[in-house]
Amino acid sequence: MKKITPFLMFNDQLEAAMEFYTATFPDSHIKSLARTGTDGPISSAEFVVGGQVFMGFNGGPYFTFSEGISFYVDCEDQAEVDEYWNKLTSAGATPSQCGWITDPFGISWQIVPRRFVELIRDVNPERVKAVMEAMMTMVKLDVAGLEKAYREASNDTTDSHAP
Repeated sequence: MKKITPFLMFNDQLEAAMEFYTATFPDSHIKSLARTGTDGPISSAEFVVGGQVFMGFNGGPYFTFSEGISFYVDCEDQAEVDEYWNKLTSAGATPSQCGWITDPFGISWQIVPRRFVELIRDVNPERVKAVMEAMMTMVKLDVAGLEKAYREASNDTTDSHAP
């Protein structure tokens, strides 16, 4: 275990959450489980999602998740954004805005294409502003729409100036 590991306190959904997360993200698996009694429900577990180790506990209804903490998913391209977005929505996740989505267990995720980060690192503040304004109108982030805003702010219809 690493020195610092995120710890997620679920009501009674730890097992379902782990199964969903490990099936959704590559480089994921359940490392260990502790049950209440021999055949009882899972009370705690250590699991890996996308290479990140987590601890989880079924602690009852005393704790809830909020958007104050979210998990950022670095997506290579629009296809990967679509893949995770579709998996999350198919499982009952609630889309918010700006690439944010809350899964059925209450965890918030940011599904972000790498291209967005490249565009907002541009040295031209007008381009960055245009990309940010476009992003603010989106629910699921759309690379083509972000790039269009970037190009229009550049007064250029080619990608020759894009980072």
